[in-house]
Parts: sequence; C-alpha cells; structure tokens
Amino acid sequence: MSSVTTVFSAALLAGVVSAFAPPANAEIVGPAFAVDGDTLDVNGLRVRLFGIDAPESDQTCRDAKGAEWDCGSAATARLVELVTSGDVACEPRDRDKYGRVVADCSAGGIHINATLVSEGLAWAYARFSMEHVEAEDRARAEGVGIWQGPAEVAWEYRSGGWSQAAAVVDDGPGHEDCPIKGNINAKGERIYHTPSSPWYSRTSVNESKGQRWFCDAAAAEAAGWRPVGGAR
Repeated sequence: MSSVTTVFSAALLAGVVSAFAPPANAEIVGPAFAVDGDTLDVNGLRVRLFGIDAPESDQTCRDAKGAEWDCGSAATARLVELVTSGDVACEPRDRDKYGRVVADCSAGGIHINATLVSEGLAWAYARFSMEHVEAEDRARAEGVGIWQGPAEVAWEYRSGGWSQAAAVVDDGPGHEDCPIKGNINAKGERIYHTPSSPWYSRTSVNESKGQRWFCDAAAAEAAGWRPVGGAR
C-alpha cells in the first residue's frame, strides 16, 4: 500500500470515528430513554446524570409509617416521564470510570438532575458536586420521596451496606455495630459521618463534648444531627 493510500485511509478512519464520537464538550441532543433513575440513553449514547445519585432499580425505602416502597422504581418512572416531553439536551461535565458521559440534562425546559433531587427521588452526590445540596436540604425538610423515612443511600446500597463499612472502623473497639460519627463542628452544627464519607477518617468523636456514635442514619437525624453535605 502506498504512503498516499495509507494517509488517505487513516484520514477516512478518523472521520468515521469522529462521526460516532462527539467532542468531549459537545452538547448531546436527541431522543432519550431512561436506563434507571439517573442514567439515560441519548441517541444511543449512555449518559449518567451529573451531581446526583438515584436509588438503584431494585432498591426499596421506608415511608413515614415504616412501610416499604419501591423508591428505585419510582425514580426510574419519574425519569421516564421527564424525558418523554421531547428531545433531551445534555451538557457534558465529565466521564466516569465506566467511560460514560456525565452531564447536566434538560427536557422541555426542565432541568432533570435538579428536579429528581428536589422531588426526593435522588440524593445530591456531594462527593462529586455540591450543586444540588440545597435542593436536597429542601426535599429533606419537606419529607418528600426518599425523605419520608429511613433510606439507605444508593452508593452504600451498591457497596453492600453497613456490614462492610463497619469492618473498617478505626477508632478502637466498641463501635463496630454503631460506626456513624456524630460530630459537632466549630459553629456548633451537629453533623454525622458514615464510613463512606470522604471526611470519615479525619473525624473524631469526643463524647465529653457531646459528640456521639450512632448505629444508623435515622437515629442520628432523630437526635438532631444532619448528614455531612448530603454525602452519606
């Protein structure tokens, strides 16, 4: 094969690849369907909603009376409703470890990411972004969706829950069954940290100052503690 032919073939291949792989920052627009509560397929491209984490499809939560409800299915159903109003437009923000585009998306003038959090159908994923923490605080105060009662956050549900997290508690014996750290910061705010919190290892509990250990998030919130930045 001549060098000219080789160059032409390479250029042709590059053109084909670019046609199917849009630039990293290019807006993604087109018809979409919901894969789960925080993932879309937009024009054949898998898109993860930025800054939020919805309950897993098979996940259940508790309402105010302690009854189970299918919060994962509810989140997916709501996302289906949001994307059926017309083409979805997504602004890429990042790529995750699975190679998916992570983006802010809207449909019919509605910001999808923010809507799911404000309706209590997703948590603010504060580990990656603080954008939706205020919306989550409002949803929690209103007791809507996942905030009706106890709910295991999606990232802990995926990782296997407390059994794995409790095994890495490093503050001495006696806290394996109640590993949540109830800290009081310099402003007097009562904030709790679960083992999956990025600040967990840097947080200590001084019981002489009113700080406490908790066995679950519901107990911490009932006692007046709030989660750190929505990232539990």
